[in-house]
Amino acid sequence: MNKIVKSALAIAVMAFVLGACGSDKNAEKRIAELENKISQLESGNATPTATPAAAEVKPEGPLPAFAFETTEHDFGMINEGDVVHHKFEFTNTGDAPLIIQSAKGSCGCTVPDWSKEPIPIGGKGFVNATFNSSGKPNVQNKTVTITANTWPKTTTLRIKAMVTPKPKDEASDDGPVKK
Repeated sequence: MNKIVKSALAIAVMAFVLGACGSDKNAEKRIAELENKISQLESGNATPTATPAAAEVKPEGPLPAFAFETTEHDFGMINEGDVVHHKFEFTNTGDAPLIIQSAKGSCGCTVPDWSKEPIPIGGKGFVNATFNSSGKPNVQNKTVTITANTWPKTTTLRIKAMVTPKPKDEASDDGPVKK
């Protein structure tokens, strides 16, 4: 990469020098060639990590499909420290058994549990979302991302709550209080 940057810089300097020598057609042609080489060097140096991920292609054949009763749940007002649960239920409306490979919460306070056995065509399953509001005052919006053998591979469930902060304990104040 460093070698390409040095080469591009050298080409740019040469283009500048050639451009400063006059406005003859050979110089203009040479500048255009050098600019073309620079763009080729820049585009030809793409590494596998620098290229965008290839879009996933829908697999062929019969696929399972989620049909959730709802993909969002509002716990409403809860108190800080409360642990609340919601069960998201679904039906496999696809053409093959549905297998949930994983479910991940958006943070450590949101823990999912799910149907571990394959869900047959027309069968029902669940994803439980448990939210621990300790240390999470005010408005909270969390997600559970499910990875399964469906198309698309991931499905996102959303939970939210308005967490009423714990009252401050006067005995735990760390500093002096002005009166």
